[in-house]
Amino acid sequence: MKAAAAIAALGALAQEHRLAVFRQLVQAGADGMPAGAIAAAIGIPNSSLSFHLAQLRHAGLIAQERRHRSLIYRADYAAMNALLDYLTENCCAGSACRPNGGALPEERKSA
Repeated sequence: MKAAAAIAALGALAQEHRLAVFRQLVQAGADGMPAGAIAAAIGIPNSSLSFHLAQLRHAGLIAQERRHRSLIYRADYAAMNALLDYLTENCCAGSACRPNGGALPEERKSA
């Protein structure tokens, strides 16, 4: 993943409703969800949802598919994993990472 794509993805996720939509679609799995179900689950109007879905699609984080009269949205897991890989590619200066990615309990006490 290039830096520009990572910035676009992080920018799209840096908004409360878009992050909630993306998390909902990740939970929905490969079957995805129709727009109306997403709006109901998140509690936002369809008009607002359309804007947020467009932003997530533009960033490459979700895909859209027409099924009969419905638009089905799903998380793009490859894009999500590419973003996570980009963010962690130089993690821990090449050393084995600690559990939960943080300091050991005794290190937290002394900090």
